[in-house]
Amino acid sequence: MNLDLLEKVLEKQSSYRLKQAKLAVFGELVENWSEAKTLPLVLQKELNEKCPLDIKTENIQESKNTTKILLVLDDGLKIETVLMSHPDKNGGGRRRNTVCVSSQVGCSLGCKFCTTGKSGFKRNLTVWEIIEQVLFFARKLKDKNERVDNVVFMGMGEPFLNYENVMEAIRLLNSKDGMEIGARSISVSTSGIVEGIKKLAGENLQANLAISLHASNDELRSKLMPVNKKYPLKNVLKAVDEYLVKTNRKVMFEYIMIDGVNDSGEHANELAGLMKKKLYLVNLIPYNQTDVFNPSSPERIKQFREILEKDGISVTQRFRFGEKIKAACGQLAGED
Repeated sequence: MNLDLLEKVLEKQSSYRLKQAKLAVFGELVENWSEAKTLPLVLQKELNEKCPLDIKTENIQESKNTTKILLVLDDGLKIETVLMSHPDKNGGGRRRNTVCVSSQVGCSLGCKFCTTGKSGFKRNLTVWEIIEQVLFFARKLKDKNERVDNVVFMGMGEPFLNYENVMEAIRLLNSKDGMEIGARSISVSTSGIVEGIKKLAGENLQANLAISLHASNDELRSKLMPVNKKYPLKNVLKAVDEYLVKTNRKVMFEYIMIDGVNDSGEHANELAGLMKKKLYLVNLIPYNQTDVFNPSSPERIKQFREILEKDGISVTQRFRFGEKIKAACGQLAGED
């Protein structure tokens, strides 16, 4: 799907035709222009020829509350995207649906605990390649009378190394002419690209910022995440604090719990020392098995959390989604 051509196809039409077309794609979630009944038949046919709406996928896998798709791009490259469903906190029996989107084909950062980086970096995703990941699941959820509630840029790639396309995608997802997903329901996770954090602080957006931290000191973080050599903890935290001053918005620090690597009491105390700010929130993530490390035990995670909480640190713990189908954090690879 490539909607970059949409405006070009409709440039000689009345302006309201473009509005009708966008409503059909993002509001009615049509999969073929022939379903867009507000458009004349001749225009439906032209759009199907020049701007088709099909989204190519392979190897759809499902486990409890999780669906993973392999999305095939126009040049044959492949990325993975995940839908996670969970009960609404407010009850009522409905589910909340979160789409975890990719921003790049592969990744250049080579984090030791992440499968994505092993295949190397291929290229950035376009705006529409990001959007169609959300559209695919929005179409499927429509059949169940459900919708996409949240979007997280936590899939393949580093979002801030594809900054402009990610920001444009967020604006379209949030727009009234787009999918109308609240900005506060959109989160961007970065490994600590300082320039991106600073840019985001200046955007007129209320999207959430998350930092992939995963270590409590520079020596360990550099071993796990080579990007730390360029962006050490001191610089990342300084950029985050500048972001807080400008936005007054809470920042989440993601911390995967790896057995015998970063989960000791000493690490917990070190982390507590870093996380003293009021608007800092630590999210503990049980490590998802790849072929390098093992996850911390539930007992160790509980002890780690208790140390943080005793020191007054705000802590949450992420539940596992999709581990059995390799759809969980750090497991996406874009392979059949």
